[in-house]
Amino acid sequence: MKTNEPSWDDLRILLAVHRDQSFVAAGKTLGVAASAVARRIEAMERSLGRVLVRRGNDGTRLDPDALRLVALAEELELGLASLARDGRAAQVSGTVRVSLSEAFVRPMVLLLARLRGAHPALDIELISEARVVDLARREADIGIRIVRSASAAIVSKLLGRASTGLFASREYVERRLPGAKLPREVAAQHDWVGLDASLERLPQEQWLRDYGAKRFTFRSNSALAIEQAVQAGMGIAVLGVVQASSLSDLVRLEIDPAPPPVEVFLAFHRDARRTPRIRVVAREIEADARRQLR
Repeated sequence: MKTNEPSWDDLRILLAVHRDQSFVAAGKTLGVAASAVARRIEAMERSLGRVLVRRGNDGTRLDPDALRLVALAEELELGLASLARDGRAAQVSGTVRVSLSEAFVRPMVLLLARLRGAHPALDIELISEARVVDLARREADIGIRIVRSASAAIVSKLLGRASTGLFASREYVERRLPGAKLPREVAAQHDWVGLDASLERLPQEQWLRDYGAKRFTFRSNSALAIEQAVQAGMGIAVLGVVQASSLSDLVRLEIDPAPPPVEVFLAFHRDARRTPRIRVVAREIEADARRQLR
């Protein structure tokens, strides 16, 4: 009996379009023409009765409904890969070095703990530092970045965008911000916590200056130090909404407009895709991030 449920071949094509962000690149990955990829996507859309892929000048973007299919495809992909192995857990073994900033440490440790439960022979080294390690020189196997790598040797995949907001300690709000509202016209009267000069070109830092922030009582290249400075009442800062929700005694301020979201990228050396342990860890990080980021 004919059904409108997508086959594994359909899901595999949708997954390639999602990862490569264009029909041309997905076709190269799959070894088929871009026109064939487009036809299969269009056939899926007709069968399901909804748009899955939006085309634009800057590539393709998947609708939220399509992202649920991508998550299913990733689960099937990992399952098929497991069947293809001889069943020995030791096949996914060895050490994988993951580099990221402090802001991503908490959720990453939880994810990697779950992953290691599935692969007991896998060992993890987590490198948390402000310096961006050189993946091209193999200082790490996988990087979580907030800027896209310019190196031709590095694959950079946009995982999503993390929403941000302005946060202050409850004590600071009670003392200086009744109602937790911060209009642009009074921003210059307040104390601010921000990133240091090495990161001042990030969109969030530029937004702060445009909003009127002038007096920075504390700057750092450490996400942990910025969190603690805000909690200690030293000033107001842009923080990730998910990041700040896990911190006690912080208040999100009412502002308009909101700060820009933070783009999050998964980065790894092109040759690393041939290494099973790195490929498995990278795919799990990607799948988890796409469930949490928009």
